[in-house]
Amino acid sequence: MSTVAPAYSFRFWMLCLSSFLFSASFNMIIPELPNFLTQLGGADYKGFIIGLFTLTAGLSRPFSGKLTDTVGRLPVMYFGVAVCILCSLLYPLLTTVAAFLMLRLLHGFSTGFTPTGEAAYIADIVPLERRGAAIGIFGLAGSLGLAAGPAIGGEFSRHFSLDALFYSSSGMALLSILVLANLKETLPHPQKFKLGLLRIRRNEIFEPRVMPAFVVMLLTLFCYGAVLTVTPDFSEHLGIQNKGLFFTFYTVASIGVRFLAGRASDRYGRVPILRVSTLLMAVSMVVLGLAQSKAMFLGAAVLYGFGTGMNSPTLYAWAIDLSHSDRRGRAMATVYMALEAGIGLGAFASGWIYDNEVSAIPYVFWGAAFLCLLAFLYVSVGKFPKKTEFSSESEE
Repeated sequence: MSTVAPAYSFRFWMLCLSSFLFSASFNMIIPELPNFLTQLGGADYKGFIIGLFTLTAGLSRPFSGKLTDTVGRLPVMYFGVAVCILCSLLYPLLTTVAAFLMLRLLHGFSTGFTPTGEAAYIADIVPLERRGAAIGIFGLAGSLGLAAGPAIGGEFSRHFSLDALFYSSSGMALLSILVLANLKETLPHPQKFKLGLLRIRRNEIFEPRVMPAFVVMLLTLFCYGAVLTVTPDFSEHLGIQNKGLFFTFYTVASIGVRFLAGRASDRYGRVPILRVSTLLMAVSMVVLGLAQSKAMFLGAAVLYGFGTGMNSPTLYAWAIDLSHSDRRGRAMATVYMALEAGIGLGAFASGWIYDNEVSAIPYVFWGAAFLCLLAFLYVSVGKFPKKTEFSSESEE
């Protein structure tokens, strides 16, 4: 009883709800951004939609990690959400491609801060023996937002104006911060913010302990950048009206798998689960590259959902396992840098390879499959500690 309660406390569920709302808020506009950019005269810059967003998200991670470990988890979350609210309100005012690209850079700061604070907060309140399962649930909430967002946005844009979509995105971000209003800070002795905290030393950028998780995250998240960039146009080519439908199937497939994968990684270890997940992600990308019908396209989405549903919670749990309790913010920031780098590189590379030519789409996904295979080889032949250093204390 005492080991289960902390993982499913009120704070835990409120954080899950906030993660869902926040993730959906910035992802619900993704299906319409390629057309929006095209209308501004920037059709050749589709790869920058995701790439610029993840670039600033990654660059901000060392700052968010340090502030999470000094100022506190909650202030970092609040700042990220505030940026997201502001940016969504500014999209309807854009009239040039340059302004759009600059706003995507600014918008990236939101995900550079909020998820870092959330991940450290979760690590504080979840006990060791339930870590994988709890992170599976928490990760599911965020992934539901990431995947449901495009589906909601795609359907929303069919019935309402594009401006209304942007305003709804801002409103959803606002809801994500309101549900955190009564949460208490978990950092034992938070400092007051001062400009000196923004000075990042070289040893504060990366947390060396979590480099194995960093490598796997970097290699496997390339395909997500490719999926975000190319599947809206690929859906249209296959005659699928809702450009977010791929994400709906991917989400449904990942729901049960995430929770079961988290529990399995608690019992059997993180590395064995990662071997299965990375191989499954590689297969899904191969199938997606071969897709010539709606059925095959959505079947690949299901396979991808199974793979990411196993991969994501296991990687986050592994990173927390490897990290020191006093540097959890930095550790999670390091892993998130790999996430942003992987997605960003995937977006830039896929935009360059695709270049608005449907015939080039298979090469985008097959390249992603190759990197997932490299991740599989890494976790298959790499030498990792069988027992990592854990911090077993929980704040609750």
